[in-house]
Amino acid sequence: MKKKTGVRHIAFYIGSLHKGGAERVFVNLAEFFIAEGCRVTMVTQYQYPKEEEYDLPAGAGRVISDLTGDELSRSRVLNFCRRLRKLRRIWKAEQVDLVLTCTGKNNFMTIVTTMFTGTKPVVSVVGEAKEEYPNRLMRTLANLLFPCAAGIVLQTERSRCFFHKRAQRRAVILPNSLNPAFIRPRYEGERRKEIVAVGRLDANKNHAMMIRAFAAIGDKYPDYTLTIYGDGELRDELQALAAKLGISQRVFLPGIIPDVAAKIERAALFLLTSYSEGVSNALIEALALGLPVIATDVPSGGTEELVRDGESGLIIPTGDQGALERAMDRLLGDPAYADRLGREAARIQERLAPERVNRLWENYFNEIMI
Repeated sequence: MKKKTGVRHIAFYIGSLHKGGAERVFVNLAEFFIAEGCRVTMVTQYQYPKEEEYDLPAGAGRVISDLTGDELSRSRVLNFCRRLRKLRRIWKAEQVDLVLTCTGKNNFMTIVTTMFTGTKPVVSVVGEAKEEYPNRLMRTLANLLFPCAAGIVLQTERSRCFFHKRAQRRAVILPNSLNPAFIRPRYEGERRKEIVAVGRLDANKNHAMMIRAFAAIGDKYPDYTLTIYGDGELRDELQALAAKLGISQRVFLPGIIPDVAAKIERAALFLLTSYSEGVSNALIEALALGLPVIATDVPSGGTEELVRDGESGLIIPTGDQGALERAMDRLLGDPAYADRLGREAARIQERLAPERVNRLWENYFNEIMI
């Protein structure tokens, strides 16, 4: 990292380090910049129990920005103003050179609180822009405030089109790096007769459609099972659906597990059925392992950024159970074709290698901090 004087101080501002896609990206970047000799501070609004959060990178500081005790008022407006003041004090007290943040309101708060502090705000959109800024007020604020940021990071070209031309011109597209745990030679042996998915058990992931599609083709492929790794509020509902469809003995919900790569690398097929995603880390990881994948064409363009339809995976419309059934039948019925897709998918290891992607982020931060 180039420096003007002294050690650069980079902060990452996010709701928490709770185990999720954006949090993992921030932790990975923090580890990289620490290794490059930067001072790094994770600024989070909340702190969960240790087992529910990613480990803080060695050498990183942690500051909690939420209001506590006497700082809290009964007035929501006053509390909002106090949160702004507290964030502003953090940037000044910590003498932060650059802060990277993400998600809707956090982006706004970072731009406002860093004004005239010497801290350079970099905002990012990691999910579906229309969901992060769902109404006219939010869109107006985004288009007014984003051009005031020192940097704007998006993940897809479709996201760029959401914003006003002033923000579009300022924005750069930077990918997420691949989790090093998923960088390994592709498994070339006989694959287990198992279909896998990884993600939180919530409505957006649409695992219900996945289970119904599996049931629809189940008689044709009686030796196959479906395993969905992850946890969430719909666990009981999904188990009940599998029982109703008569496939409870073939559908498994083991929850959150360590070493996902080892559990899924020999599977026959990976599914992503979300209605909405940014650029899915779970999909990146499945591709890197060389799994044949079927993924929905999420509105952000995240799937399109990762998968070439028919070459490195199959892309289907969101919410289209029939398309999912046909795609599953195509790959399970033609293992040679599925294998060709998987081999091509594994090339993403080169494209999203941490050393390559992290340097892109470093170069961008350097330009801002000159």
